[in-house]
Amino acid sequence: MEALFPNNKCAVILGGGLTGLSAGYVLSRSGYGVKVIERDDVVGGLSKTIVYNGFRFDLGGHRFFTTDARLNDFVLELMVGELITVSRASKILLRNRFFDYPLRPANAFFGFGTLTSLRILADFCLEKCRGVFNKASAVSLEDWVIKNFGRTMFDIYFKVYSEKVWGIDCSRISSEWVDRRINGLSLAKTVKNAFFRMSVKNIPTLVDEFLYPELGIGRISDRLHEEISLCNSVLTGTMVEAIHHSNSLIEGIVVSTPGHADVVTGAQFISSLPLTHIIRMLRPAPPAHILDAASRLRFRDLVVVGIMVDRKRVTDQTWIYIPEKNIPFGRLHEPTNWSEKMAPEGKTMLVTEYFSFKGDSIWAASDEELVKTTVRHLERLGFISGHEVCDRIVVRVPKAYPLFEVGYEGLCNQLYAYLERFANLHIAGRSGMFRYYNMDHAIDSGITAAEAVMGKKMDTEEKVTEAGVLVGCEG
Repeated sequence: MEALFPNNKCAVILGGGLTGLSAGYVLSRSGYGVKVIERDDVVGGLSKTIVYNGFRFDLGGHRFFTTDARLNDFVLELMVGELITVSRASKILLRNRFFDYPLRPANAFFGFGTLTSLRILADFCLEKCRGVFNKASAVSLEDWVIKNFGRTMFDIYFKVYSEKVWGIDCSRISSEWVDRRINGLSLAKTVKNAFFRMSVKNIPTLVDEFLYPELGIGRISDRLHEEISLCNSVLTGTMVEAIHHSNSLIEGIVVSTPGHADVVTGAQFISSLPLTHIIRMLRPAPPAHILDAASRLRFRDLVVVGIMVDRKRVTDQTWIYIPEKNIPFGRLHEPTNWSEKMAPEGKTMLVTEYFSFKGDSIWAASDEELVKTTVRHLERLGFISGHEVCDRIVVRVPKAYPLFEVGYEGLCNQLYAYLERFANLHIAGRSGMFRYYNMDHAIDSGITAAEAVMGKKMDTEEKVTEAGVLVGCEG
Protein backbone atom coordinates (compact mmCIF):
# COMPACT_ATOMS: atom_id res chain seq x y z
CA MET A 1 0.00 0.00 0.00
CA GLU A 2 1.04 3.60 -0.44
CA ALA A 3 3.53 4.83 2.18
CA LEU A 4 1.39 7.98 2.49
CA PHE A 5 -0.83 6.11 4.98
CA PRO A 6 0.14 4.49 8.30
CA ASN A 7 0.15 0.67 8.13
CA ASN A 8 -2.83 0.40 10.48
CA LYS A 9 -4.92 2.59 8.18
CA CYS A 10 -4.59 0.55 4.99
CA ALA A 11 -7.57 -1.45 3.73
CA VAL A 12 -7.85 -3.84 0.80
CA ILE A 13 -11.34 -4.34 -0.61
CA LEU A 14 -12.14 -7.42 -2.66
CA GLY A 15 -14.94 -6.68 -5.11
CA GLY A 16 -15.88 -3.43 -6.83
CA GLY A 17 -19.66 -3.68 -6.67
CA LEU A 18 -21.86 -1.31 -4.70
CA THR A 19 -20.86 -2.83 -1.36
CA GLY A 20 -17.10 -2.70 -1.90
CA LEU A 21 -17.20 0.76 -3.44
CA SER A 22 -19.36 2.13 -0.62
CA ALA A 23 -16.88 0.76 1.90
CA GLY A 24 -13.97 2.23 -0.04
CA TYR A 25 -15.67 5.61 -0.29
CA VAL A 26 -16.33 5.82 3.47
CA LEU A 27 -12.79 4.71 4.34
CA SER A 28 -11.21 7.11 1.82
CA ARG A 29 -13.13 10.03 3.31
CA SER A 30 -11.91 8.96 6.75
CA GLY A 31 -8.24 9.12 5.78
CA TYR A 32 -7.58 5.45 5.03
CA GLY A 33 -5.41 4.11 2.27
CA VAL A 34 -7.65 1.94 0.10
CA LYS A 35 -7.20 -0.49 -2.75
CA VAL A 36 -10.31 -1.91 -4.39
CA ILE A 37 -9.76 -5.07 -6.44
CA GLU A 38 -12.34 -5.76 -9.18
CA ARG A 39 -12.26 -8.68 -11.63
CA ASP A 40 -14.36 -6.97 -14.31
CA ASP A 41 -13.08 -4.18 -16.53
CA VAL A 42 -15.68 -1.82 -15.06
CA VAL A 43 -17.04 -1.41 -11.55
CA GLY A 44 -20.60 -1.93 -10.35
CA GLY A 45 -21.18 -5.68 -10.34
CA LEU A 46 -24.87 -6.42 -10.89
CA SER A 47 -25.58 -2.69 -10.45
CA LYS A 48 -23.63 -1.57 -13.51
CA THR A 49 -25.01 0.13 -16.61
CA ILE A 50 -24.01 -1.39 -19.95
CA VAL A 51 -23.29 1.12 -22.73
CA TYR A 52 -23.62 -0.30 -26.24
CA ASN A 53 -23.86 1.56 -29.55
CA GLY A 54 -25.56 4.57 -28.00
CA PHE A 55 -27.95 2.52 -25.83
CA ARG A 56 -27.68 2.24 -22.05
CA PHE A 57 -29.29 -0.42 -19.86
CA ASP A 58 -28.99 -1.94 -16.41
CA LEU A 59 -28.71 -5.66 -15.74
CA GLY A 60 -32.37 -6.18 -14.97
CA GLY A 61 -33.35 -2.65 -14.08
CA HIS A 62 -32.46 -1.35 -10.64
CA ARG A 63 -33.92 1.50 -8.64
CA PHE A 64 -32.84 3.24 -5.49
CA PHE A 65 -35.38 3.51 -2.69
CA THR A 66 -34.85 3.43 1.06
CA THR A 67 -36.69 4.29 4.24
CA ASP A 68 -33.33 4.91 5.95
CA ALA A 69 -32.65 8.66 6.10
CA ARG A 70 -28.89 8.11 6.48
CA LEU A 71 -28.67 6.05 3.28
CA ASN A 72 -30.92 8.46 1.43
CA ASP A 73 -28.65 11.38 2.36
CA PHE A 74 -25.59 9.32 1.43
CA VAL A 75 -26.82 8.81 -2.14
CA LEU A 76 -28.27 12.33 -2.55
CA GLU A 77 -24.95 13.89 -1.53
CA LEU A 78 -23.01 11.59 -3.85
CA MET A 79 -25.29 12.08 -6.88
CA VAL A 80 -25.94 15.83 -6.78
CA GLY A 81 -27.55 16.94 -10.07
CA GLU A 82 -27.83 13.42 -11.55
CA LEU A 83 -30.99 11.98 -9.99
CA ILE A 84 -34.48 12.13 -11.39
CA THR A 85 -37.75 10.92 -9.88
CA VAL A 86 -39.38 8.11 -11.84
CA SER A 87 -43.02 7.07 -11.49
CA ARG A 88 -43.28 3.32 -11.23
CA ALA A 89 -45.69 1.50 -13.51
CA SER A 90 -45.47 -2.30 -13.45
CA LYS A 91 -47.57 -5.20 -14.67
CA ILE A 92 -47.70 -8.97 -14.32
CA LEU A 93 -48.48 -11.13 -17.34
CA LEU A 94 -50.57 -13.94 -15.88
CA ARG A 95 -52.92 -16.29 -17.71
CA ASN A 96 -52.46 -14.23 -20.88
CA ARG A 97 -53.73 -11.10 -19.13
CA PHE A 98 -51.86 -8.08 -17.80
CA PHE A 99 -52.52 -7.34 -14.13
CA ASP A 100 -51.66 -4.07 -12.46
CA TYR A 101 -48.75 -4.18 -10.05
CA PRO A 102 -49.59 -3.42 -7.29
CA LEU A 103 -52.85 -5.24 -7.92
CA ARG A 104 -56.02 -3.18 -7.78
CA PRO A 105 -59.01 -4.98 -6.28
CA ALA A 106 -61.29 -4.66 -9.33
CA ASN A 107 -58.47 -5.52 -11.74
CA ALA A 108 -57.54 -8.62 -9.73
CA PHE A 109 -61.11 -9.77 -9.16
CA PHE A 110 -62.22 -9.51 -12.78
CA GLY A 111 -58.85 -10.64 -14.14
CA PHE A 112 -58.82 -13.89 -12.19
CA GLY A 113 -62.55 -14.38 -12.66
CA THR A 114 -65.22 -14.61 -9.99
CA LEU A 115 -64.78 -18.33 -9.20
CA THR A 116 -60.98 -18.16 -8.95
CA SER A 117 -61.12 -15.01 -6.83
CA LEU A 118 -63.58 -16.66 -4.46
CA ARG A 119 -61.32 -19.73 -4.27
CA ILE A 120 -58.38 -17.49 -3.34
CA LEU A 121 -60.44 -15.89 -0.58
CA ALA A 122 -61.74 -19.25 0.64
CA ASP A 123 -58.25 -20.80 0.70
CA PHE A 124 -56.88 -17.83 2.58
CA CYS A 125 -59.59 -18.09 5.23
CA LEU A 126 -59.16 -21.87 5.46
CA GLU A 127 -55.41 -21.60 6.05
CA LYS A 128 -55.94 -18.94 8.71
CA CYS A 129 -58.33 -21.28 10.51
CA ARG A 130 -55.88 -24.17 10.23
CA GLY A 131 -53.16 -21.95 11.62
CA VAL A 132 -55.09 -21.61 14.87
CA PHE A 133 -54.64 -25.35 15.51
CA ASN A 134 -51.45 -26.11 13.56
CA LYS A 135 -48.45 -24.16 14.81
CA ALA A 136 -45.86 -26.11 12.82
CA SER A 137 -43.18 -23.94 11.23
CA ALA A 138 -42.94 -23.71 7.47
CA VAL A 139 -39.80 -25.32 6.06
CA SER A 140 -40.06 -24.47 2.37
CA LEU A 141 -41.35 -21.57 0.31
CA GLU A 142 -44.26 -23.81 -0.68
CA ASP A 143 -45.17 -24.40 2.97
CA TRP A 144 -44.89 -20.71 3.76
CA VAL A 145 -46.99 -19.46 0.84
CA ILE A 146 -49.77 -22.01 1.37
CA LYS A 147 -49.82 -21.23 5.09
CA ASN A 148 -50.09 -17.49 4.47
CA PHE A 149 -52.07 -17.28 1.21
CA GLY A 150 -53.61 -20.65 0.42
CA ARG A 151 -53.10 -23.31 -2.22
CA THR A 152 -54.90 -21.49 -5.06
CA MET A 153 -52.65 -18.43 -5.00
CA PHE A 154 -49.59 -20.67 -4.68
CA ASP A 155 -50.61 -22.63 -7.79
CA ILE A 156 -51.57 -19.55 -9.81
CA TYR A 157 -48.48 -17.44 -9.27
CA PHE A 158 -45.89 -18.42 -6.69
CA LYS A 159 -45.14 -21.91 -7.94
CA VAL A 160 -44.59 -21.09 -11.61
CA TYR A 161 -42.75 -17.81 -11.06
CA SER A 162 -40.57 -18.98 -8.16
CA GLU A 163 -39.53 -22.12 -10.02
CA LYS A 164 -38.77 -20.10 -13.14
CA VAL A 165 -36.61 -17.70 -11.12
CA TRP A 166 -34.81 -20.22 -8.92
CA GLY A 167 -34.75 -23.29 -11.15
CA ILE A 168 -35.72 -25.74 -8.38
CA ASP A 169 -38.98 -27.04 -6.94
CA CYS A 170 -40.67 -24.76 -4.41
CA SER A 171 -40.45 -27.53 -1.82
CA ARG A 172 -36.66 -27.11 -1.94
CA ILE A 173 -36.63 -23.31 -1.57
CA SER A 174 -36.10 -22.30 2.04
CA SER A 175 -38.83 -20.44 3.92
CA GLU A 176 -36.24 -19.05 6.34
CA TRP A 177 -35.24 -16.07 4.23
CA VAL A 178 -38.86 -15.37 3.18
CA ASP A 179 -40.25 -15.38 6.70
CA ARG A 180 -37.69 -13.03 8.26
CA ARG A 181 -38.22 -10.13 5.85
CA ILE A 182 -40.94 -7.51 5.72
CA ASN A 183 -39.67 -5.68 2.67
CA GLY A 184 -39.74 -8.53 0.15
CA LEU A 185 -42.26 -10.99 -1.24
CA SER A 186 -43.75 -8.14 -3.21
CA LEU A 187 -46.57 -10.02 -4.91
CA ALA A 188 -47.72 -11.39 -1.57
CA LYS A 189 -48.00 -7.89 -0.18
CA THR A 190 -49.70 -6.83 -3.38
CA VAL A 191 -52.24 -9.64 -3.30
CA LYS A 192 -53.08 -8.94 0.33
CA ASN A 193 -53.51 -5.28 -0.52
CA ALA A 194 -55.77 -6.09 -3.45
CA PHE A 195 -58.04 -8.51 -1.64
CA PHE A 196 -57.75 -7.54 2.00
CA ARG A 197 -57.00 -3.81 1.88
CA MET A 198 -53.91 -3.98 4.06
CA SER A 199 -51.79 -0.87 4.58
CA VAL A 200 -48.76 -0.67 2.30
CA LYS A 201 -47.13 2.31 3.96
CA ASN A 202 -43.32 2.03 3.87
CA ILE A 203 -43.34 -1.22 1.89
CA PRO A 204 -40.50 -0.54 -0.58
CA THR A 205 -41.84 -2.87 -3.28
CA LEU A 206 -45.11 -0.94 -3.46
CA VAL A 207 -43.88 2.66 -3.59
CA ASP A 208 -45.13 4.81 -6.45
CA GLU A 209 -41.88 6.67 -7.16
CA PHE A 210 -38.15 6.06 -6.94
CA LEU A 211 -34.89 7.87 -7.58
CA TYR A 212 -32.82 7.04 -10.63
CA PRO A 213 -29.68 8.50 -12.25
CA GLU A 214 -30.43 9.91 -15.71
CA LEU A 215 -27.59 7.90 -17.26
CA GLY A 216 -28.40 4.60 -15.54
CA ILE A 217 -28.01 3.01 -12.14
CA GLY A 218 -24.32 2.35 -12.82
CA ARG A 219 -23.63 6.03 -12.29
CA ILE A 220 -23.84 5.45 -8.52
CA SER A 221 -20.95 2.98 -8.75
CA ASP A 222 -19.12 5.29 -11.16
CA ARG A 223 -19.38 8.22 -8.75
CA LEU A 224 -18.09 6.10 -5.86
CA HIS A 225 -15.20 5.02 -8.10
CA GLU A 226 -14.45 8.64 -9.02
CA GLU A 227 -14.38 9.75 -5.39
CA ILE A 228 -12.17 6.86 -4.24
CA SER A 229 -9.74 7.52 -7.10
CA LEU A 230 -9.08 11.08 -5.91
CA CYS A 231 -6.62 9.73 -3.32
CA ASN A 232 -6.70 5.93 -3.62
CA SER A 233 -6.85 3.22 -6.27
CA VAL A 234 -9.43 0.96 -7.88
CA LEU A 235 -7.80 -1.88 -9.81
CA THR A 236 -10.12 -3.24 -12.51
CA GLY A 237 -9.45 -6.28 -14.65
CA THR A 238 -7.70 -7.82 -11.64
CA MET A 239 -8.46 -11.32 -10.35
CA VAL A 240 -8.05 -12.46 -6.74
CA GLU A 241 -6.30 -15.84 -6.88
CA ALA A 242 -5.47 -16.68 -3.25
CA ILE A 243 -5.80 -15.33 0.28
CA HIS A 244 -2.89 -16.06 2.60
CA HIS A 245 -3.34 -16.11 6.36
CA SER A 246 -1.42 -16.90 9.53
CA ASN A 247 -2.15 -16.62 13.25
CA SER A 248 -5.81 -15.68 12.65
CA LEU A 249 -4.89 -12.74 10.42
CA ILE A 250 -5.09 -12.21 6.67
CA GLU A 251 -1.54 -11.39 5.56
CA GLY A 252 -2.04 -10.68 1.88
CA ILE A 253 -3.81 -11.64 -1.32
CA VAL A 254 -2.43 -12.88 -4.61
CA VAL A 255 -3.91 -10.98 -7.55
CA SER A 256 -3.38 -11.40 -11.26
CA THR A 257 -3.83 -9.53 -14.49
CA PRO A 258 -3.10 -11.05 -17.91
CA GLY A 259 0.55 -12.08 -17.83
CA HIS A 260 1.27 -10.76 -14.34
CA ALA A 261 0.75 -11.72 -10.69
CA ASP A 262 1.35 -9.71 -7.53
CA VAL A 263 0.78 -9.78 -3.77
CA VAL A 264 -1.27 -7.03 -2.13
CA THR A 265 -0.95 -6.48 1.61
CA GLY A 266 -2.91 -4.39 4.06
CA ALA A 267 -3.98 -4.10 7.67
CA GLN A 268 -7.68 -4.73 7.05
CA PHE A 269 -9.57 -6.65 4.36
CA ILE A 270 -13.19 -6.33 3.27
CA SER A 271 -14.64 -8.93 0.91
CA SER A 272 -17.86 -8.79 -1.08
CA LEU A 273 -16.74 -11.67 -3.32
CA PRO A 274 -18.96 -14.78 -3.27
CA LEU A 275 -18.75 -16.39 0.18
CA THR A 276 -17.92 -19.73 -1.43
CA HIS A 277 -14.99 -18.19 -3.35
CA ILE A 278 -13.42 -16.72 -0.21
CA ILE A 279 -13.49 -20.11 1.50
CA ARG A 280 -11.87 -21.86 -1.47
CA MET A 281 -9.14 -19.23 -1.89
CA LEU A 282 -7.83 -19.38 1.70
CA ARG A 283 -4.23 -20.59 2.07
CA PRO A 284 -3.79 -22.71 4.15
CA ALA A 285 -7.09 -24.29 3.16
CA PRO A 286 -9.95 -24.60 5.68
CA PRO A 287 -10.90 -27.98 7.19
CA ALA A 288 -12.75 -30.49 4.99
CA HIS A 289 -16.16 -29.89 6.63
CA ILE A 290 -15.91 -26.14 5.88
CA LEU A 291 -14.99 -26.79 2.25
CA ASP A 292 -17.89 -29.23 2.05
CA ALA A 293 -20.34 -26.64 3.45
CA ALA A 294 -19.14 -24.09 0.89
CA SER A 295 -19.52 -26.60 -1.95
CA ARG A 296 -23.20 -27.08 -1.05
CA LEU A 297 -24.11 -23.40 -1.46
CA ARG A 298 -25.14 -22.51 -5.00
CA PHE A 299 -25.83 -19.36 -7.00
CA ARG A 300 -28.36 -18.66 -9.75
CA ASP A 301 -26.97 -17.13 -12.94
CA LEU A 302 -28.57 -14.59 -15.25
CA VAL A 303 -28.63 -14.05 -19.01
CA VAL A 304 -29.77 -10.62 -20.18
CA VAL A 305 -30.94 -10.15 -23.76
CA GLY A 306 -31.44 -6.60 -24.97
CA ILE A 307 -33.45 -5.92 -28.12
CA MET A 308 -33.05 -2.44 -29.63
CA VAL A 309 -36.09 -1.13 -31.47
CA ASP A 310 -36.49 1.56 -34.11
CA ARG A 311 -39.39 3.19 -32.28
CA LYS A 312 -39.65 5.85 -29.58
CA ARG A 313 -41.48 3.62 -27.09
CA VAL A 314 -42.90 0.09 -26.90
CA THR A 315 -44.58 0.16 -23.48
CA ASP A 316 -45.31 2.65 -20.72
CA GLN A 317 -44.05 0.26 -18.02
CA THR A 318 -40.98 0.20 -15.77
CA TRP A 319 -41.18 -3.60 -15.24
CA ILE A 320 -43.29 -6.44 -16.59
CA TYR A 321 -43.18 -9.76 -14.70
CA ILE A 322 -43.79 -12.93 -16.70
CA PRO A 323 -44.43 -16.15 -14.74
CA GLU A 324 -45.88 -17.95 -17.79
CA LYS A 325 -44.13 -21.29 -18.44
CA ASN A 326 -44.30 -20.99 -22.22
CA ILE A 327 -42.27 -17.76 -22.20
CA PRO A 328 -38.61 -18.40 -21.34
CA PHE A 329 -37.69 -15.01 -19.85
CA GLY A 330 -39.03 -14.01 -16.44
CA ARG A 331 -39.03 -10.22 -16.53
CA LEU A 332 -38.51 -7.36 -18.92
CA HIS A 333 -38.08 -3.61 -18.66
CA GLU A 334 -37.80 -0.67 -21.04
CA PRO A 335 -34.95 1.65 -19.93
CA THR A 336 -36.32 4.69 -21.75
CA ASN A 337 -39.32 4.63 -19.41
CA TRP A 338 -36.82 5.28 -16.64
CA SER A 339 -34.82 7.98 -18.43
CA GLU A 340 -35.02 9.31 -21.98
CA LYS A 341 -31.22 9.43 -22.06
CA MET A 342 -30.98 5.64 -22.11
CA ALA A 343 -31.31 5.40 -25.91
CA PRO A 344 -30.64 7.50 -29.02
CA GLU A 345 -33.41 9.90 -30.02
CA GLY A 346 -36.41 8.10 -31.50
CA LYS A 347 -35.25 4.62 -30.44
CA THR A 348 -35.85 2.37 -27.45
CA MET A 349 -35.00 -1.12 -26.23
CA LEU A 350 -36.54 -4.00 -24.30
CA VAL A 351 -34.30 -5.78 -21.78
CA THR A 352 -35.31 -9.35 -20.94
CA GLU A 353 -34.00 -11.53 -18.10
CA TYR A 354 -33.46 -15.28 -18.40
CA PHE A 355 -32.79 -16.99 -15.07
CA SER A 356 -30.27 -19.77 -15.59
CA PHE A 357 -27.69 -22.17 -14.23
CA LYS A 358 -24.27 -21.96 -15.83
CA GLY A 359 -24.05 -24.78 -18.35
CA ASP A 360 -27.80 -25.29 -18.85
CA SER A 361 -29.54 -24.89 -22.21
CA ILE A 362 -30.13 -21.16 -21.73
CA TRP A 363 -26.56 -20.39 -20.68
CA ALA A 364 -25.11 -22.60 -23.41
CA ALA A 365 -27.30 -21.20 -26.21
CA SER A 366 -25.56 -18.99 -28.72
CA ASP A 367 -26.23 -15.26 -28.74
CA GLU A 368 -27.99 -15.66 -32.07
CA GLU A 369 -30.32 -18.34 -30.69
CA LEU A 370 -31.18 -16.25 -27.64
CA VAL A 371 -31.91 -13.17 -29.75
CA LYS A 372 -34.14 -15.14 -32.14
CA THR A 373 -36.05 -16.69 -29.22
CA THR A 374 -36.49 -13.33 -27.53
CA VAL A 375 -37.70 -11.54 -30.66
CA ARG A 376 -40.11 -14.36 -31.47
CA HIS A 377 -41.76 -14.16 -28.04
CA LEU A 378 -41.84 -10.35 -28.03
CA GLU A 379 -43.61 -10.54 -31.38
CA ARG A 380 -46.06 -13.12 -30.09
CA LEU A 381 -46.83 -10.92 -27.09
CA GLY A 382 -47.58 -8.04 -29.46
CA PHE A 383 -44.75 -5.78 -28.29
CA ILE A 384 -42.75 -5.50 -31.52
CA SER A 385 -42.46 -6.60 -35.14
CA GLY A 386 -39.24 -8.23 -36.27
CA HIS A 387 -38.52 -5.55 -38.88
CA GLU A 388 -38.32 -2.92 -36.09
CA VAL A 389 -35.30 -4.56 -34.45
CA CYS A 390 -32.22 -2.44 -35.16
CA ASP A 391 -29.65 -3.99 -32.81
CA ARG A 392 -29.26 -6.58 -30.07
CA ILE A 393 -26.93 -7.59 -27.24
CA VAL A 394 -26.53 -10.58 -24.90
CA VAL A 395 -24.85 -10.34 -21.47
CA ARG A 396 -24.19 -13.36 -19.24
CA VAL A 397 -23.96 -12.68 -15.50
CA PRO A 398 -22.53 -15.55 -13.42
CA LYS A 399 -23.50 -15.89 -9.74
CA ALA A 400 -26.10 -13.16 -9.92
CA TYR A 401 -28.27 -14.40 -7.03
CA PRO A 402 -27.61 -16.64 -4.02
CA LEU A 403 -29.82 -19.74 -4.23
CA PHE A 404 -31.69 -20.19 -0.95
CA GLU A 405 -32.21 -23.94 -0.73
CA VAL A 406 -33.61 -25.59 2.37
CA GLY A 407 -30.76 -25.80 4.89
CA TYR A 408 -28.69 -22.94 3.41
CA GLU A 409 -28.74 -20.92 6.64
CA GLY A 410 -27.02 -23.70 8.60
CA LEU A 411 -24.28 -23.93 5.97
CA CYS A 412 -23.82 -20.14 6.04
CA ASN A 413 -23.55 -20.15 9.82
CA GLN A 414 -20.72 -22.69 9.62
CA LEU A 415 -18.84 -20.46 7.18
CA TYR A 416 -19.49 -17.29 9.18
CA ALA A 417 -18.19 -18.98 12.34
CA TYR A 418 -15.03 -20.13 10.57
CA LEU A 419 -14.29 -16.71 9.01
CA GLU A 420 -14.78 -14.92 12.32
CA ARG A 421 -11.40 -16.27 13.45
CA PHE A 422 -9.72 -13.77 11.12
CA ALA A 423 -9.67 -10.54 13.09
CA ASN A 424 -8.91 -8.33 10.09
CA LEU A 425 -11.38 -9.84 7.59
CA HIS A 426 -14.89 -8.40 7.14
CA ILE A 427 -17.39 -10.01 4.78
CA ALA A 428 -20.19 -7.91 3.33
CA GLY A 429 -22.67 -7.59 0.48
CA ARG A 430 -25.06 -9.90 -1.34
CA SER A 431 -22.58 -12.52 -2.49
CA GLY A 432 -20.23 -12.03 0.43
CA MET A 433 -22.96 -12.68 3.02
CA PHE A 434 -24.97 -15.03 0.76
CA ARG A 435 -28.06 -12.84 1.18
CA TYR A 436 -30.41 -11.23 -1.30
CA TYR A 437 -29.74 -7.52 -0.89
CA ASN A 438 -31.55 -4.66 -2.48
CA MET A 439 -29.42 -1.67 -3.50
CA ASP A 440 -29.88 0.17 -0.20
CA HIS A 441 -28.95 -2.98 1.74
CA ALA A 442 -25.82 -3.43 -0.41
CA ILE A 443 -24.71 0.15 0.21
CA ASP A 444 -25.47 -0.11 3.91
CA SER A 445 -23.52 -3.37 4.15
CA GLY A 446 -20.46 -1.62 2.70
CA ILE A 447 -20.80 1.33 5.06
CA THR A 448 -21.17 -1.03 8.02
CA ALA A 449 -18.05 -2.98 7.00
CA ALA A 450 -16.10 0.28 6.73
CA GLU A 451 -17.27 1.27 10.18
CA ALA A 452 -16.09 -2.11 11.52
CA VAL A 453 -12.65 -1.45 10.01
CA MET A 454 -12.62 1.92 11.77
CA GLY A 455 -13.38 0.22 15.07
CA LYS A 456 -17.07 0.98 15.38
CA LYS A 457 -18.70 -1.95 17.15
CA MET A 458 -20.99 -4.27 15.21
CA ASP A 459 -21.94 -7.56 16.83
CA THR A 460 -22.00 -10.86 14.97
CA GLU A 461 -25.78 -11.22 15.09
CA GLU A 462 -26.19 -7.87 13.34
CA LYS A 463 -23.72 -8.91 10.69
CA VAL A 464 -25.58 -12.06 9.70
CA THR A 465 -29.25 -11.05 10.00
CA GLU A 466 -29.56 -8.00 7.78
CA ALA A 467 -32.78 -7.94 5.75
CA GLY A 468 -32.85 -9.09 2.14
CA VAL A 469 -35.42 -9.14 -0.62
CA LEU A 470 -36.73 -11.57 -3.20
CA VAL A 471 -35.39 -11.74 -6.71
CA GLY A 472 -38.21 -10.42 -8.81
CA CYS A 473 -38.73 -7.53 -6.47
CA GLU A 474 -37.86 -4.18 -7.92
CA GLY A 475 -34.43 -3.39 -6.66
